[in-house]
Amino acid sequence: MIKPKKTAAALIVALLLVFAAACGQSNGPAAGGSPSAGASPDASASASASSSPSAEPGAGATVAPKELVTIKFSEVIRSIFYAPYYVAISRGFFADEGIKLDMNTAQGSDKGAAALIAGTADISLVGPETAIYIYNQKGDKKLKVFYQLTMKDGSFLLSRDKADAFDWGSLKGKKIIGWRPGSAPQMVMASTLKEKGADGANVVTNIAAPAMAGAFTSGQGDYIQLFEPVASTLIAQGKAYYVASVGETYGDFPETSFVATSDYIDKNPQVIQGFVNAVAKATEWLTQASDEEIAEALAPYFEGTPKERIVDSVNRYKNQDTWPAMPELTAAAFDKLQSVLIENGVLKSADKVADMNEIADMRFVQNIGKAG
Repeated sequence: MIKPKKTAAALIVALLLVFAAACGQSNGPAAGGSPSAGASPDASASASASSSPSAEPGAGATVAPKELVTIKFSEVIRSIFYAPYYVAISRGFFADEGIKLDMNTAQGSDKGAAALIAGTADISLVGPETAIYIYNQKGDKKLKVFYQLTMKDGSFLLSRDKADAFDWGSLKGKKIIGWRPGSAPQMVMASTLKEKGADGANVVTNIAAPAMAGAFTSGQGDYIQLFEPVASTLIAQGKAYYVASVGETYGDFPETSFVATSDYIDKNPQVIQGFVNAVAKATEWLTQASDEEIAEALAPYFEGTPKERIVDSVNRYKNQDTWPAMPELTAAAFDKLQSVLIENGVLKSADKVADMNEIADMRFVQNIGKAG
């Protein structure tokens, strides 16, 4: 199996300068335009979206709209794995909190973190490990996790050939198209293969995220690790077969968080609280909404993806308890994160962060639902 030879900490620091300018730019329509997932359903090149007020069903009195504050927002990739915040946009939950998003798709947590450090993003959806890497650099800026969006890995293992049964040990010697070295899905896959006695698999980690599905359908690899809705799309097209949920197999893992610099959080606590409230409301809405309502809310962000495929994808994530009701980075989850980083050689034991509060600020999550 291919493993990273350098630490992800060094990789991300190098990328801060290389990608800082690019990460903050959006090639999509101006803020206020229609969101678009672009040509590739797993990750758009970039997108711009704004939340527009929409009345809640059954709402009685008309509420005067708040003056909207624009947040420069960077998402790691475009995926239904992150459904709650797309819902928060389309259902007007951000607008209810006085927030509008100017959204960009970074194509990697390293680039999303770079955008925060460079000031070209105010909030990024990235892996929480990026906050650890930046903290250990002892630079002028710190990143802090303020909302834990997902508590499972969001990828699924698909095979080229249909099999009646699957055993992880059968992956020895097989080629798997996987994610870049040091990324959360790559590390979770590596840890899963080791745990299941299949660390002899050949995991290809040098194919860019938007090109992975195309590489597989053109004949590369025996297996592929994909997020939704791309996984369900390839299955529906008969180009791949479902094998396993990596998230269900590995168990709880704090894969993706909303992160901002400590300076931005300190200067904009009301904005952060509003952001948290909106995403939490959207997460709850997803548990109660009908399939039709969910498809309608998410369709603008996944153009070209049939609505039934959107619903299938959401249900896969619901069934594995992807989105926690209490979106908090706990001490146990933080310990597991650091253990995975050490196991995968991207964090030295001596560099473990002893105090989680150095890279996390959970006070906003703890205030969800409280008046004022």
